[in-house]
Amino acid sequence: MKKKILVVEDQPQMLKNLALMLTLEGYEVFTADNGKSGVETALERLPDLIICDVMMPQLDGHGVIQTLRAEPTTATIPFIFLTARSDRGDVRTGMNSGADDYLVKPVPRLDLLAAVEARLARAEAVEARVQAAATNIGFQPDYSSHEPLMTLGLTNREAEVLLWVAQGKSNGDVAAILGMSEKTVKQHLGSIFAKLGVENRNAAALQAVEVLGKPKG
Repeated sequence: MKKKILVVEDQPQMLKNLALMLTLEGYEVFTADNGKSGVETALERLPDLIICDVMMPQLDGHGVIQTLRAEPTTATIPFIFLTARSDRGDVRTGMNSGADDYLVKPVPRLDLLAAVEARLARAEAVEARVQAAATNIGFQPDYSSHEPLMTLGLTNREAEVLLWVAQGKSNGDVAAILGMSEKTVKQHLGSIFAKLGVENRNAAALQAVEVLGKPKG
C-alpha cells in the first residue's frame, strides 16, 4: 500500500514541484495551499507523513502542528517543517512544537527524500514494536499508577503526563485531567523527550508501555 503524504505549501510552484517529486517516488500525495486547508485535509485523509511550510496565510505552520498534535487521530503523524528561515531560534521553535524534522528551502531533492524515508521508517519501527509488545502473551500494561515511570528518570509530574500520553490522550486531554495548561503539558513533553532520548510521542509512549507492562515483583 502506498504511503500517504500531505504537502501544505502556499507557493503554487513549490507545491506543484514537491507533489510531483513525491508522486514520482511512488507516494500518494495530497496537497493544501494554506494552513487551514492543511488541517482539514490531514483530519480527513490521515496521511502517514506531513510536509508543511511555516509562513502561510490564515494559519501558519506552527498553528497547523499545534492543532494536529491536539487531535488524537493526528497527534503522532510524522511532521516535517519546510521553510526559507534557517535561524536557530526558528528551528528550536519548530522542534518544540512537536516537529520531527526541519528542512530549509531550497532543500535538495535527495535531502528531502532522505528525510521523508527516515521519518516513515522510524514511525513504522515504533508502531511495529508497540504492536509486538501488545501481542505478547501475558502482556498487559498497568495504567493504575505513574510511579513505575519515574524509574525512567522522570519527575513525578512528568511521569503523570507520560502515563496519560501512553494511553493515547491528547495534550488537551492531559491538561484537563491534570489541571494544567496545554503549554505546560508541552513543556513537560519536551523534557520527557529529552530525558528518554526520543523525538516524538510514539517513541515516548512505547517506552512507557514497556515499563508498565513489566511483571510485578
